Amino acid sequence: MGKIKKRLKNFKAPDALLLICILMAMVSILTYLIPAGEYTRFLDPETGKEMVDPNSFHYIENTPVGPWKVLSSVHQGLVESAGITSFLFIIGGAFGVLNSTGALEALISRTATRLKGKEKLVVIFFVTLWALGGAFLGNFEECLAFLPMQITLCLALGFDSITGVVIGICGVAVGYIGGVMNPFTLGISQQIAQLPPYSGIGFRLVLWLATLTVTIVYIYRYADKIHKNPQLSLSYEVDKASKYREEISSNIEFSIRHKLVLISFVLAVIGIVYGVIVFQFYLGEMAAVFILLTIVMACISDKPVNETVNAFVNGAADLLYPCLCVGFARGLTIIMMEGHILDVIVHSLTGVLGKLPSIVSAPLSFIVISIINLFVPSGSGKAVIVMPILVPMADVLGITRQTVALAYHMGDGITNLLSPAEATIMVALGLMKISYGKWIKWFWKLVLLWYLIGIIACIIAVNIGFGPF
Repeated sequence: MGKIKKRLKNFKAPDALLLICILMAMVSILTYLIPAGEYTRFLDPETGKEMVDPNSFHYIENTPVGPWKVLSSVHQGLVESAGITSFLFIIGGAFGVLNSTGALEALISRTATRLKGKEKLVVIFFVTLWALGGAFLGNFEECLAFLPMQITLCLALGFDSITGVVIGICGVAVGYIGGVMNPFTLGISQQIAQLPPYSGIGFRLVLWLATLTVTIVYIYRYADKIHKNPQLSLSYEVDKASKYREEISSNIEFSIRHKLVLISFVLAVIGIVYGVIVFQFYLGEMAAVFILLTIVMACISDKPVNETVNAFVNGAADLLYPCLCVGFARGLTIIMMEGHILDVIVHSLTGVLGKLPSIVSAPLSFIVISIINLFVPSGSGKAVIVMPILVPMADVLGITRQTVALAYHMGDGITNLLSPAEATIMVALGLMKISYGKWIKWFWKLVLLWYLIGIIACIIAVNIGFGPF
């Protein structure tokens, strides 16, 4: 018994990249064991989106994914995820140039001095900021651009890199759980359910506020514990040698050049937000803004061109590991699609809901959607698969369509930070340099709190007939 305890104590969870590889092998085996099946898909003339016929599920001849296809899916995954990985490289390069100007170090020095004794206000500010972005703009990947700065700031204030990351990714997750006016999950799910756009906003605002409060308290308490005793951090050893750790000096001059660099950065952020709202900017357009920002910062800093180029390359190199995780995670999804087991999983899970009373099936649909999200992390992509199945089922069970849309966006929001197939959490783990196991150790209590809030929200929605229909 003692030996078992010792082994468990010394057990180290697999690295995120290794975990994805293990899952790829497991899913490949499942394609041999699970019967293949699919729904018939068609193009909706009104929305132009590919939709699923909920009554069309049928089994097909098995299409098992062998070892060779598993190996080639890695390359295919890297190719298909090129959009987000190239965006991440450009972000890394831009922050490399920002760091080389000394402006960030000067800002952090000034901030650390002024926040003396009030350091934990950073938690409240950033979590709320990103929760607003996720709820109203559908921000998610965008927060990745700011994680290096947040890590640097939190390390300087006496916290750890985990705090620097979670004030961003947990914030956007709160935004997605609450929904409010999220154009990607809420907007598309309501469109498919033929609900008035953004109807039921009052209920979702209360849900958003409750989730935000719980999340801030959870992170605040953790940050306070680390501030008092840094050795309690799961990333303590890594943070000691972190490249994001800046030695804070009160003697750093906050020069005109520093201020101009930071002003250009703020203007770039405003430009991205404006572009997302007005012109529907996505990764390509946002990347263009960061490239322009890099050029402007280089001109302001007046550093030698070669030095600026080296700073950009080194900054991009820092995100190589997270980008590899993104590509491998996409490969995992490809294996499930090639093996035609994704629709089988959806069909099996949603089939259970149809046999239960509405008071049970509503909160359970929220949990089922969370499970499906582990395999289909894309919010809009999952909507066109799941919502056409859930809507007619809800009509039969007497659950309002608004409740189904609620269950959908809550389930999507929570497991965005659990799924190894989700790019954002893989990038975050790469930046924190902690294993997936350590991440779950930090995250599991907050996840349970989120699920509890979600289940209560679904039960209330059923009882009040959350509508309009």
